[in-house]
Amino acid sequence: MSFTVKKIDHVAICVADIDEAAAKYREVLGLVPEQREVVESQKTEACLLPLGESNLELISPRGNEGLAKFLEKRGPGLHHVAVEVEGIEQALAFLKGIGVPLIDEAPRRGARGHKVAFVHPRATGGVLVELVEPE
Repeated sequence: MSFTVKKIDHVAICVADIDEAAAKYREVLGLVPEQREVVESQKTEACLLPLGESNLELISPRGNEGLAKFLEKRGPGLHHVAVEVEGIEQALAFLKGIGVPLIDEAPRRGARGHKVAFVHPRATGGVLVELVEPE
């Protein structure tokens, strides 16, 4: 392995209404939203619910066709798991080099200004995985 996975950064749950979903998570699990932003580059809205060293992230489409289709097809639910890595560019080059299918071959700007890239679910048995490197 030529890169380091440090921890689960977040588990993302796709929802139609962030306010409604955040209220449910507060009521059921006592989780309080800390950060909320519209991520223009990804056409999504994201709301972080801190949970120990990690977060639940509520995401909703704001023009993102993929998320809109996800909601239409499956309804609200688990969308992806994000892992924090050291050296996202090296991680992507390594994965590409061993033939892992990638959605992003280069990182882009994600929520919280972090560098992010997605690994295709074919590579992980049907789970969408996001690589995250804090700036």
